[in-house]
Amino acid sequence: MTNLRFTDANGLKFAYFEEGTGPLVLLVHGFPDTAHSWAPIRQSLANAGFRVVSPFTRGYFPTEIPSDGKYDSETLGRDLLALIEALGETSAVVVGHDWGAIGAFAATQMDPTKVHFLAVVALPHSASIRTLPRIAWGLRHIVRFKFFGGAGWLTANDFANVDALVRRWSPAWTFGPDETTAIKEALRQPGCTDAVLGYYRAVSPMLTEVLKRKIEVPTLAFVGETDSVMTRADFEHARKYHAASYDIVAMPGGHFLHREDPQLFVKHLLAALPAPRATSGQAASVR
Repeated sequence: MTNLRFTDANGLKFAYFEEGTGPLVLLVHGFPDTAHSWAPIRQSLANAGFRVVSPFTRGYFPTEIPSDGKYDSETLGRDLLALIEALGETSAVVVGHDWGAIGAFAATQMDPTKVHFLAVVALPHSASIRTLPRIAWGLRHIVRFKFFGGAGWLTANDFANVDALVRRWSPAWTFGPDETTAIKEALRQPGCTDAVLGYYRAVSPMLTEVLKRKIEVPTLAFVGETDSVMTRADFEHARKYHAASYDIVAMPGGHFLHREDPQLFVKHLLAALPAPRATSGQAASVR
């Protein structure tokens, strides 16, 4: 991690990778994932004229573990808003996958002036997610992680269940052992597995008023044609929660579209992004 940088935001020290100059794009990972997974996307966007930052989200080594144990959706959103400011910018494009999408939605709902374009991968607007048997079955891991010894299950057999989850969520993806090396190494660090499961302990069926708000910025939503949890119909159902333009891209693949076909992912993303213009602020110094 020789190119790793650090900055303080929302009371935590965040680690992140950065490439390029231009308007800021935040690439926010989900689970089971790290900032490493955005490497080909980060490079392609940097080559296209953007300043691209992919942070390790709270609790994911080497970002600091929060002492207050807060991992709720609004806190994840505040992290992203604070990172935009800490990086010396007034607004950004935010691209979020999985938990990163949840944080990206929350950030946009709390302050749409700081997120001028939103892209989400694999999850639609939180208020749109229905209690259908198909979706409940697809999200059954939440119950395990929240209530039933998720740490033991996740760490068993040298984190073999990390691979099992990736195969479950992207059943058509044939991936090599290196694909999950980074997240397994992160989870081996002291306190990291418990921190990662903190996201699931914070899950509540009752959304706050903030999380029910419509999205007021242009949004691009990616859905995998073989995703085992969310379908295009679920993203279409979310359309009523978007007050600005809302485009859906269905790609071959499952839950990890940015990893399964980075070139096609970037092609769709660049086609939708506002053209690079002058940066909105000076880059913050890093420590």
